[in-house]
Amino acid sequence: MTTIDTLDLEARAHSEHAQELRLWLRLLACSQLIEKRVRTGLREQFDTTLPRFDLMAQLERHPEGLKMKELSQRLMVTGGNVTGITDQLVAEGLVERVGVEGDRRAFLVRLTPAGRSAFERMAVQHEQWIVQAFEGLGPKDLDHLHKLLGKVKQHQLDLE
Repeated sequence: MTTIDTLDLEARAHSEHAQELRLWLRLLACSQLIEKRVRTGLREQFDTTLPRFDLMAQLERHPEGLKMKELSQRLMVTGGNVTGITDQLVAEGLVERVGVEGDRRAFLVRLTPAGRSAFERMAVQHEQWIVQAFEGLGPKDLDHLHKLLGKVKQHQLDLE
């Protein structure tokens, strides 16, 4: 999706549409623009993809490792997607598979020392990209937006 396509998502709504719909489209456009910047940065600076970064982020939070099913659930993707990404990262020496004691069929996936080091470098840059994305807002604006989006999130959880 190009920048023009993303902006067109918001342009589809006009003043006679519900304000909530216009807000949703603006949130979506902002999210897609930020994600595009992150994807481009990961590719250009680290020769990696956002799904690979996301998988490594989950493993960084769980140094003991995660089972493939847990990774799939946390990333909200199919097991096949996780297997393909994991295979690539294993081949590059960034993650390893470790057997689970008492279960010959199961194994944990965890970052190797090289993977941890690579992820740390990417994570620092990732945070900078996100901070830059919100540079147009002051601390009060950021706090207010965070609280408002928290209300939207809680309402959605209450609907479940």
